[in-house]
Amino acid sequence: MSEDGPKREGFHKVLVLNSTFAPINITSWRRAMILLYKGKASGVEYNGCLINGKLRLPEVVKLTNYVPLPYSEVVLSRKNIYLRDNFTCQYCGKTGGSMTIDHIIPRSRGGGETWQNMVVCCARCNNRKGDRSLEEADMKLMGMPYRPPSSLYLHMTRISNIPRSWFDYFFKKN
Repeated sequence: MSEDGPKREGFHKVLVLNSTFAPINITSWRRAMILLYKGKASGVEYNGCLINGKLRLPEVVKLTNYVPLPYSEVVLSRKNIYLRDNFTCQYCGKTGGSMTIDHIIPRSRGGGETWQNMVVCCARCNNRKGDRSLEEADMKLMGMPYRPPSSLYLHMTRISNIPRSWFDYFFKKN
């Protein structure tokens, strides 16, 4: 396989796990290979591709030493709400166009600025709902709003062709 082979074939991202198996980063395959070579990480899952016909290309690596993370709670921001809802109206399912943030319980009625009270919606649905509750406007949400578990989870929603093996680490059943 040529040096740019993994990138050309879509296998260019590697999930990095802390020593506790918690996902902490997404890195390039080159950086992952350096971590493996230096003994700072070990391979957990491989995708079946070889580099230079000898070295297996990892999909998931685990750091050998624990790395403390300074702040893991996801900040409530417009950008993160758009990422969580995948830029999709949570009332009608429309994507693209003029999107805005809607408060499920309007602020004028005591609704706060929380992950569970804010969703992305299109201008049409926002105007239709107005300053009313969901029941009064006869509207339903496509899914329940939630606080994302990590900012890495939000960034994962922006990557296409996510390896199946990554889902085991992001959506583990406790």
